[in-house]
Amino acid sequence: MPSRADFLIRDDIIFFNHGSFGACPRPVFQRYQAWQLELERQPVEFLLRRRQELMASARAQIADYFNVPAGQVVFVANATTGLNIALRSLQLRRGDEILTSDHEYGAVDRLLEFVSSKTGAGIRRHRVRLPYESDHAFAEAFFAQASAKTKAIVISHITSPTSLIFPVELICRRAREAGILTIIDGAHAPGQLPLDLAAIGADMYSGNFHKWLCAPKGSAFLHVRPERHDLIDPLTVSHGWYPGSDFVERNEWSGTRDIAPFLTVPAAIEYQRAREWDRVRAECHELAARAQHELCDHYGLQPLSQDQFAQMVTIPLPDCDAGAVQQRLYEAHRIEVPLGEFAGQCGIRISVQAYNSAEELARLLAALKSLIG
Repeated sequence: MPSRADFLIRDDIIFFNHGSFGACPRPVFQRYQAWQLELERQPVEFLLRRRQELMASARAQIADYFNVPAGQVVFVANATTGLNIALRSLQLRRGDEILTSDHEYGAVDRLLEFVSSKTGAGIRRHRVRLPYESDHAFAEAFFAQASAKTKAIVISHITSPTSLIFPVELICRRAREAGILTIIDGAHAPGQLPLDLAAIGADMYSGNFHKWLCAPKGSAFLHVRPERHDLIDPLTVSHGWYPGSDFVERNEWSGTRDIAPFLTVPAAIEYQRAREWDRVRAECHELAARAQHELCDHYGLQPLSQDQFAQMVTIPLPDCDAGAVQQRLYEAHRIEVPLGEFAGQCGIRISVQAYNSAEELARLLAALKSLIG
């Protein structure tokens, strides 16, 4: 089993914000630095003569991890980049609509507005009913917003503001039956959930490796079903684009860059496999559930869901100055955790990772109760 000593988090910090940028274990980080050193020792050898073979090997291992063919996956810097590639490739026109939810990540909301401004397509945001009832109820209410104008669905697998797990497999199946394209924001899913992309069946799915899989920063992926490959344009046209080039060639090489984060992803996968990560996830979920139960009971508030979350949970709080409380938690208690407001309700998003303990959680809850009466 992993311990806090496996990670590089400072000893004087209690870190409950893994969901923002992740944290890389020492053995994985050391492999990352070894790749960087290899690159710097002979850049021409590394980037011109070995790059394709190295990237193909890494891609094959992540494709196996996701249960899809290697030719359906490319490395990107982050999920936002992958979603940009997907959304900005769509051939939308005025009168078309994109169906999404009101729980999407802020950068994705801006991306949707950008695409709308360029194409004239409308954005329809489904207002998710809280507390979360069931996957069936969610899907019924969500698809009630769809129409003949709906050309694409953009939705999170695990939401950033509320930490809810949306039933993406059900959504993708119903969308395919209706002839609607699906684009899934899986920023928080790899490493936090077992992920079978073939079973999910999304047309396009982008997620991060550098969050819950604990790979180095700047490692993520875009998966596209083969029948959609011709639809996808690269964000940057470089040497990988030429008449007849395939999906991987067009999108994976955009010029000189550090590919060490990508090559390190297999080491992150192996790190978790070797340490019973299913058990780690379960223990982290139990701590997150304990935090929700204790805070909701203490403040007499209803949780956003009973169990529709994994290692990250967003818990409602009484009205407060969220920014001031967050700053006070850090400055006075050395606890890093995000607070904010969603749909008019203050809340705290607690991310529990292998390096967190029950004692740390108790310190967070005690400090929070002392700051918010």
